Amino acid sequence: MRPLRVRIGVLGLALVASLAAPTTATAAGVALPVGTAPAPTVEEQRLDGQVPREILRRSGFAGVAEAFARGLGRADSYPEARAVVAREGAALWRRTVDRVQGRGPAGGDLSRDDDRPLYWARLGMTRELRAWEPGFGLSERQRAALLTELERTSRGQRDLRLPGAGHGKGVKRVLLTGFDPFTLDRDIRISNPSGAVALALDGTVIDTPDGPARVETAVFPVRWRDFAEGAVERALRPYLPRADLFTTVSQGRVGRFDVERTNGAWRGGFPDNDNVSRTETVPVADPASQPQWTTTTLPYAAITAADTGRFPVYDNTSVREIPAGGTEAVVRPDGPTPGSTAREGGGGNYLSNEIAYRATLLRDRLGLHGTLPGGHVHTPVLQFGAGNTDPATGSVTDPEFVRNRLDIVAQTRAIVAVAVSAAVSDRD
Repeated sequence: MRPLRVRIGVLGLALVASLAAPTTATAAGVALPVGTAPAPTVEEQRLDGQVPREILRRSGFAGVAEAFARGLGRADSYPEARAVVAREGAALWRRTVDRVQGRGPAGGDLSRDDDRPLYWARLGMTRELRAWEPGFGLSERQRAALLTELERTSRGQRDLRLPGAGHGKGVKRVLLTGFDPFTLDRDIRISNPSGAVALALDGTVIDTPDGPARVETAVFPVRWRDFAEGAVERALRPYLPRADLFTTVSQGRVGRFDVERTNGAWRGGFPDNDNVSRTETVPVADPASQPQWTTTTLPYAAITAADTGRFPVYDNTSVREIPAGGTEAVVRPDGPTPGSTAREGGGGNYLSNEIAYRATLLRDRLGLHGTLPGGHVHTPVLQFGAGNTDPATGSVTDPEFVRNRLDIVAQTRAIVAVAVSAAVSDRD
């Protein structure tokens, strides 16, 4: 109820202000109040905390938002603004990838493998864009389009460079996705190892027993709204037919990796990064043909049998369903039964399950189920060191925290190598 009250309060204040304020016609002919801009989101409001400021300062990213605002201020038209947004969003992604992969200056003493500078710097940019009041007419639709462009470019979604079929003989093409940090109200220091994996592997080549594999990556927000608006399908649809393997990755359980066998078409309502909840069937295009379940086509047996690192890797087959003809949800350790209704996939019913569901449903709707290995891998929870567990008094990093993240990244890389090799062997 708390997020709902906050949201209503913001909307109510905006409505009162609009009744009293003079208006101007925007480029789209929509009258908007003069001198007003959308309020910062819940995510953006967290930027004012000490921890985000420290992470940005210690990584050299503290000036990103201010520099972006200056660039926007020089734009004299919507096309110029869009060019600034696309350029600066892409530059943030490349700068972060370069930092993580050891190119260029570190910018501070925060370890290079850290995914959090990208998250907080992007929020600084979106907040500046949301508050920007240009000297020319800017409609709500145009501002929304600029925000979408900034999201896509700064997340690597417009930087996917899968080589063509004839490029690099024998080079396999891997598509991998990660996520932003989440549960920030519980501990604002949180890092997401799946985001760190995406940054560490983007554009890299992994050697496998069956030849090299080129990895291209992108990161997704932890927001229900973006997924409902088709962010996953929009980003992945052009590339899945050109990939040899894909895996969505997110943070899962403590002390273990899981290859999730089954994904469910249900949103369980856990609050997202804007403190919004959704409890409903996963909204997709053409719901009449929507299945309750989708399945992995990753070579899970080979992955779980291999020695990929210090964390155990499980083939997770459990789901939670309402059986056909039933009314109560039950756990099925061996997967769903015929005609059942999904309540949890192997990866739960949050956005990690949803990205897996959407990506594998897209695979199937593109007719690639039998030819394209793909599914979801959950990493271990990234934990701070034993003496650094209190969010109120703990530091933003520690040696064990860094070691855990590096180990998770290295093991995910090894899992991808095993998956590529096993998939090649299966086709042969």
